[in-house]
Amino acid sequence: MKTFQTHPIGIDQGEEVLFSEFADGGEMWTGEGARERRSVVSFSRPFRSPPVVQIGVSLWDVDTSSALRAEVRAEDISAEGFSAVFRTWSDTRIARIRVTWIAIGEVAHEDDWNIS
Repeated sequence: MKTFQTHPIGIDQGEEVLFSEFADGGEMWTGEGARERRSVVSFSRPFRSPPVVQIGVSLWDVDTSSALRAEVRAEDISAEGFSAVFRTWSDTRIARIRVTWIAIGEVAHEDDWNIS
């Protein structure tokens, strides 16, 4: 469980198109080659510390002739952003993926002291 001190809580959210490979015959669509895509997401303003990030698929365009195998994760989470990561394997063919995300964490307050 993540607990917060008395600082204000910030919520940031957004959407990211991780890839669209149908039109140009990319590796995700052909089912061969690299089966992972990453996109660096920056928060609208930094959190005080790494926030909790929830990520999910909001659009997926897939070939249904094989089993659908996929994983979407938030990795490398920092106070400034994270990496949205999509992975698939075997013969699964993916044309495009869009994800939505929400980050919740402590944010700085204007009355905070910055002692260096």
